[in-house]
Amino acid sequence: MTRKTNRCPAFMEGRGTRCLKIAAVATLLLWCTQPMQAVANTNETSETADIQQQKVKTTGVVVDENGEPLIGVSVKVQGTATGTVTDLNGRFSIDSPKGAVLSLSFIGYKTITVKADGTPLNIVMKEDSEQLDEVVVVGYGPQKKVNVTGAVGMVDAKVLAARPVTNVAQALQGTVPGLNFTVGSEGGALDGSMSFNIRGAGTIGDGSGSSPLVLIDGIEGNLNSLNPNDIETVSVLKDAASASIYGARAAFGVILIQTKKGKAGKARVSYNGNVRFSDAVSVPEMMDSYTFAQYFNRAAENAGRSGEAPFSSEQLQKIKDYQEGKITSVTTLNTNNNRWNNYGGANANTDWFKEFYNDWVPSQEHNLSISGGNEKIQFSLSGSFMDQNGLLRHGEDNLQRYTMNSTITAQITDWFRVNYSTKWTREDFDRPSYLTGLFFHNIARRWPTCPAYDPNGYPMNGVEITELEDGGRQTNQKDLNTQQLQFVFEPVKNWTINIEGALRTENKNEHWEVLPIFSHDGDGNPYSIPWGSYGAGSSVVNEYNYKENYYSTNIYSDYFKQYESGHYFKVMAGFNAELYKTRSLSGQKNTLISNSVPTLNTATESPTTSGGYAHNGVAGFFGRINYNYKERYLIELNGRYDGSSRFINDKSWGFFPSLSVGWNIAREDFFRNIADKAHIDVLKLRGSWGQLGNTDTKDAWYPFYQTMPQGTDYNWLVNGKRPNYASLPGIVSSLKTWETIETWDIGLDWGLFNNRLTGSFDYFVRWTYDMIGPAPELSSVLGATPPKINNSDMESYGFELELGWRDMIGDFSYGAKFTLADHQQKITRYP
Repeated sequence: MTRKTNRCPAFMEGRGTRCLKIAAVATLLLWCTQPMQAVANTNETSETADIQQQKVKTTGVVVDENGEPLIGVSVKVQGTATGTVTDLNGRFSIDSPKGAVLSLSFIGYKTITVKADGTPLNIVMKEDSEQLDEVVVVGYGPQKKVNVTGAVGMVDAKVLAARPVTNVAQALQGTVPGLNFTVGSEGGALDGSMSFNIRGAGTIGDGSGSSPLVLIDGIEGNLNSLNPNDIETVSVLKDAASASIYGARAAFGVILIQTKKGKAGKARVSYNGNVRFSDAVSVPEMMDSYTFAQYFNRAAENAGRSGEAPFSSEQLQKIKDYQEGKITSVTTLNTNNNRWNNYGGANANTDWFKEFYNDWVPSQEHNLSISGGNEKIQFSLSGSFMDQNGLLRHGEDNLQRYTMNSTITAQITDWFRVNYSTKWTREDFDRPSYLTGLFFHNIARRWPTCPAYDPNGYPMNGVEITELEDGGRQTNQKDLNTQQLQFVFEPVKNWTINIEGALRTENKNEHWEVLPIFSHDGDGNPYSIPWGSYGAGSSVVNEYNYKENYYSTNIYSDYFKQYESGHYFKVMAGFNAELYKTRSLSGQKNTLISNSVPTLNTATESPTTSGGYAHNGVAGFFGRINYNYKERYLIELNGRYDGSSRFINDKSWGFFPSLSVGWNIAREDFFRNIADKAHIDVLKLRGSWGQLGNTDTKDAWYPFYQTMPQGTDYNWLVNGKRPNYASLPGIVSSLKTWETIETWDIGLDWGLFNNRLTGSFDYFVRWTYDMIGPAPELSSVLGATPPKINNSDMESYGFELELGWRDMIGDFSYGAKFTLADHQQKITRYP
């Protein structure tokens, strides 16, 4: 008699185990429908019949010749319609009669066959062409690139590893056409982040932003908080059709980052480190003193003020003599106050950029990782340390970053898997307090005739060397911690249920101080001088703390069916909810008792404090339907019903759909002869349309609420004191709502010569409707400022081209990539 094998844990042993599994999952989710139960019952009946045919469950892992898992490999039982595909870790599980032949196929690899006898399989597939058919991670799951109908770019770990950079934003520059990076508002500061967009600025709405959504393993994150060595793949979703599954947060595209996970096999330990030397890429060339002085004198002459020339003939001669090495003195002493002249009586030849910046500085980075596991449990653990010095010569600036990333995957049963990951990043930034946004500006305005040091060797007054070296320090520490837990159920074949929860906490602590600084007179005696806007002798200490908690929940399920006739269907539906909570506190006190211990407790004046907290939430219901016929005709439908707490009730929800289609002409029978002669492997025409909402219109967290302005130290005196105050709230608009983004995209993908030569071309048009523009003009009798409303539109259009070549000569592999993109924007409605 054939006996059924029990594959369930002990607490579920007994008769009707399969039904118990399905019932347990259905009870947990509370939303399983009757059709789903019907599928489960049908499967149970089928399994009972299969027992009589001695069915076995075969599991396995499919990897390439380098031991890397292959995603999306087709595994079929020959002679039947039974089949499945490998998951993100290269695993598969399939039921078949004992002794049946399994056929494994994957574009770019040789098809292989193995016998199914129930024992776990470790399968290595060999390449059939030099260019693999890539698998792209899209919203809530992977998809073979050949079947993608939206505008999606992809970057793998090898590309990032070849770039000696310190953050992900730098590594991604130039890798995907249409992904644009610019220096952020912090300029070249070590802790500064780059600004980036996809296909150009998408809105100019007041308070609006057009940055793409960044998701790290499905959780919103920061590019700069991630160690580039931890990245497995990066997908860039550029059009509304590919990004619409993420709703209003993805109005201007999505950057999906998948980090490395553990793999079954022997434990592998990896280390890589580097030492880099950095210099300033573009530094202005400073004019020499003699040319500078002549220029100023000619400017005065051209203005009709020859008698007011700033440099006399005697000064010009001294400047020239110093440059030619005939004299060594650089300034003169002011006999009125025994202090050195800085401007009028100076004749130095100072290159201020060379004075304040080093030619080069070293930095270092070290990465250590370990991974491994077996068929039931896989793990990975990685850590990194980066130490980067700034180019500042006086005062020095430094950034240190520590990261740790760990993951564990446990296959509890053949139908239940648990994934857990934690990511931790700490950044320590230290710089002079005086290193403000105007520092570079001040250097460019400094006269080259001014000396950096007086004849006694002390820094000159007003040249900012003393401010940088002795004026106090600013230290920032930021901790980012992300915890993520995922439960994956597969109650019946091809039906997967995912429950995900995540918590991200961000803590910032900032300290800065202003300390008294001194210059020296002709006899070397110190005297106090001002520090920026602070008067001479001032001392200040400031502490700032910020905390942000981010909570995320995702529940989604997908089911696919592959028919032997070539038809393929996949449906997915789910729910997403996110909550943001922030809190901040700042305190400042003046006049320190001890400059060597700059704390709030060692300052004497009354404190100035401020603080606040805020929270907002978003939620959405989403769904997707995929269909293809023999990977020849492709259709994808997406829809998301999104809600935001930032809009008034009747404006807080919106539905945003998208549609994309594709036609792989190279798979057509009538095209095969042409394809063979022209060596065409892929020729896919695709088009898409979609709408998305934008909630990033944060001129206020809740713009429909009236808020009462309040503060301290009002301009009026009451009983000799400046009192606290509160004033009447302004007018708000109850009509303010989403900006709506609509995108059309048409593209062509191709692959030639066994996919060694690949490329794509996209042309897009994007409209942004109802941007928040200026307030309408109303009569002054209103007595208040009218609120801003949704009253502006913008159109964007452009193209993207990507060409790539990959090949091997013996054991030597090489590749080249060319990208080109252009976009333009025009305002079509503005009051």
